[in-house]
Amino acid sequence: MEDLLSRVREAGVVGAGGAGFPTHVKLKGGVEHLILNGAECEPLLEVDQHLAEAHGEELLEAMNLLVSRLGALEGILAFKGKYKGVLEVLGRGIGRYPKLRLHVLPNVYPAGDEQVLVYEATGRIVPEGGIPLEVGAVVINVETLYNVSRALEGLPVTHKYLTVCGEVARPSTIRVPVGVSFAQAVDVCGGAVVGDWVAVDGGPMMGRVVEDPSEPVVKTTKGIIVLPRDHPLVVSKMRKLPEMMRLAKTACCHCMLCTDLCPRYLLGHKLRPDKLMRLAAYNDTCEKDAMSTEAFLCCECGMCEVACVMGLQPWKLNRELKLRMSRQGIRNPHRSSPGEVNPFRRYRGFPTGKLLGRLGLGKYGAVHTDLREAVDFPWGKLVLKFKQHIGSPAVPLVSPGDTVSPGQLVARPEGEVSAGVHAPLAGVVVELLGDRMVIQVS
Repeated sequence: MEDLLSRVREAGVVGAGGAGFPTHVKLKGGVEHLILNGAECEPLLEVDQHLAEAHGEELLEAMNLLVSRLGALEGILAFKGKYKGVLEVLGRGIGRYPKLRLHVLPNVYPAGDEQVLVYEATGRIVPEGGIPLEVGAVVINVETLYNVSRALEGLPVTHKYLTVCGEVARPSTIRVPVGVSFAQAVDVCGGAVVGDWVAVDGGPMMGRVVEDPSEPVVKTTKGIIVLPRDHPLVVSKMRKLPEMMRLAKTACCHCMLCTDLCPRYLLGHKLRPDKLMRLAAYNDTCEKDAMSTEAFLCCECGMCEVACVMGLQPWKLNRELKLRMSRQGIRNPHRSSPGEVNPFRRYRGFPTGKLLGRLGLGKYGAVHTDLREAVDFPWGKLVLKFKQHIGSPAVPLVSPGDTVSPGQLVARPEGEVSAGVHAPLAGVVVELLGDRMVIQVS
């Protein structure tokens, strides 16, 4: 087990989406259920689907090895039922691994949320403010498992798979060196077909708007959605909290739809976005048990905004409340373990197709990407950030003028919760800029 974790750490493997938690740390705890998150519930993203279909046997072998090394009872490979090709590929080989099983998920948002996925796959409810490990589960996504598989062969994380879609000439899922710019990734896909464009880094629900096309791709970049600057989704994401709260005071009709569709509330957690909106707008909810600390339970999935008939954004309020309370030293006091989920939960999953329509992205959802693993492009330079993960940033091991080779460790991990950075391509270090290095590709 120690050898496996060492190899994963040496390869710089982190969660390939989301916060980027170092994988060697995540795999340390005792676990009963190892769950492979293949839901890819953010609309338009197709990385994990392509990887599972193209590298299914490698994923099965790596999953089986992890289950054995962790002493887990089972490994659960969870994919949506609509991923027919993936289920066919994995279904052909999974019979050779007695401790592995496929779990078919509904095509709803957010099926890939860790806590939602744990309940769907095991029937266990993660406590309020908790993590899957508290109910004996660990969740990793498909690209992370693929990187673990490569790490066991001595291959570090140097490249990233990402879906580039939206207003581009050739929507594709591509494999690119870590450190290329968003602009270069878009150019690989034929370039943008609109003039004044911005990118959504990640999925349309939880992704952030990137206005600078020179932004570098990091280990957690999952998708680049190219949109016109005036697209309603972009306008919504860039709306500041004071403006949203001003709108809330005049437009919120207290219908409770945001709470009725909140994934955490449906799991039995005491998170009620409608009460928090009232509390912030009017300093009162007419109920004695509503507390601003409920905001700590919010995963910021954005479902409340989609549910709201007025287009309000309770998740932005929750994010701000969490920041303010944390600065004041207030910690999450909510630790209840629900005995059962909301009785209406099964009827309140939000269909992905309907979600795309609600977001104004329907025309992009009709175009599926192809997988391009071999990309020939004049990269010019790479910008490698030292912090591409949760935890301490990596510490540079090279100086300007040094020549580096593909796969070379150029920044070492600092402490246990950290991850190293490796050179994707041969080149020369031209700059160290505080939180990043620049490599001129040979």
